[in-house]
Amino acid sequence: MKERLIKLLIDKAFKYSEEPVFKLVSGRMSNYYFNCKAVTLHPEGMHLIGNLIYDMIRDSGARGIGGLTLGADPIADAVAYTSYLKGNPVEAFVVRKSAKSHGTMQWIEGNVQKGDRVVIVDDVITTGKSTIEAINKSKEAGLDIVKVIALVDRQEGGRENIETLGFNVEPVVTREEVMKVYRATDGRDIFR
Repeated sequence: MKERLIKLLIDKAFKYSEEPVFKLVSGRMSNYYFNCKAVTLHPEGMHLIGNLIYDMIRDSGARGIGGLTLGADPIADAVAYTSYLKGNPVEAFVVRKSAKSHGTMQWIEGNVQKGDRVVIVDDVITTGKSTIEAINKSKEAGLDIVKVIALVDRQEGGRENIETLGFNVEPVVTREEVMKVYRATDGRDIFR
């Protein structure tokens, strides 16, 4: 499943250039770009991600999985759906980028509550900023974070930034793993 996920990432989400032509959220230019939504919203991508991450959290005792909207949402949904099919339901939740401006004015949406054990997910970690924001908002809501998972770790310091907060980051896939397959295929159609 992981090999197939890497191939889907290369086919649908990954761009590479010898020159740094891709502008990142931080404003920095990079040789690599991952638009993981093309995979996290793809039917096969959801199936692969749901199963791979479910296997990573199965024994964690987590009651919920979520992260900062929008990157984490389809990942959390895929894992929640898979967990139900496997008879061990885990709730998906969303960490808003800003508090709801009416009603309960909450930062977190979903069926998790103070004291629940949760997993924080993100689609791509570069600096770790959005993952750290999700961690902080989840802690403020009283959630007990038991794992942090990144679909793709760009291996550019984000993992280390998150780990300074005391959370181990488990990537599903690293940039290095993607580049190894990318270079081995030499630009050919990897699905043949």
